[in-house]
Amino acid sequence: MQELEGLRDEINSFLELRDESDELVELCEIATTNGEWSQIEVQINQLIKRVEKLEFYTLFDGEYDAHSTIITIHTGAGGVDAQDWSEMLLRMFIKWAEQHNFKVTVLDKISGAEAGIKNATIEIDGRWAYGHMRTQAGVHRLVRLSPFNSDNLRQTSFARVDVMPVIDEVAEVEIGPDDLRIDTYRASGAGGQHVNTTDSAVRITHLSSGITTQCQSERSQAQNKEYAMKMLKAKVHQKFIKEQDLKKQELRGEVKEAQWGSQICSYVLHPYKMVKDHRTKHETPQINDVLDGNIDDFIIAFLRMK
Repeated sequence: MQELEGLRDEINSFLELRDESDELVELCEIATTNGEWSQIEVQINQLIKRVEKLEFYTLFDGEYDAHSTIITIHTGAGGVDAQDWSEMLLRMFIKWAEQHNFKVTVLDKISGAEAGIKNATIEIDGRWAYGHMRTQAGVHRLVRLSPFNSDNLRQTSFARVDVMPVIDEVAEVEIGPDDLRIDTYRASGAGGQHVNTTDSAVRITHLSSGITTQCQSERSQAQNKEYAMKMLKAKVHQKFIKEQDLKKQELRGEVKEAQWGSQICSYVLHPYKMVKDHRTKHETPQINDVLDGNIDDFIIAFLRMK
């Protein structure tokens, strides 16, 4: 039903665009006689923007691009600064999702001892969420003057972003109830009547692959189990895809990668301000806007690169 609703919206957008184009042609014919072109110029510019928006969605050619997505942020090298950087990335993705009217659910979050987070998992629910967010998968690097260093020294921090599509059923791998181990435990957090009082947190282990997921963000054990199962299906599918890619690489021989560090994108706050995607070479000095969730230009640059 969700897919059907999304397809209807896309078709209706195209039909509305076609009708407006026909009306514009008629207005142009009238304008040739009365010479009033100012309003028509405004309508043409509006029409161009709508055409570009529709054209953008043709860039989504992946099998799961239209799905919702699960994003996990892992803190890398950099100590407390890296944990703080992970939380900044989490905020950036949540801000982006809210700007696009997507629903965001925090599935799991482990806070750092001093600041930031050690890792976090969120679900962004909405059509084309995975198609957008898969462009952000990889290592993100931050360079700044450390607010956690008494000497205010320059610090480089890393965080890895994993992006997976939400899949209802994993067709390639059978996940049976006998292949699952489900453990419950008491949730941990900032406090509250449901924290550390009931075994509401859920951990699911897929015995065949060893993949483990957990969720403790909801008060209900049933809801946590549902979200943990959703993450498990996504991770099992991702493992299958990686195994298939490895087999293809073996068939075509060794593939050497040109590597310059491990990061896909660098965010520099000192000695200058710049965000640069090393894959597309797209960059901007407006780093504060980017950290506030305005990353569409980077997403578009990556999708157009293919």
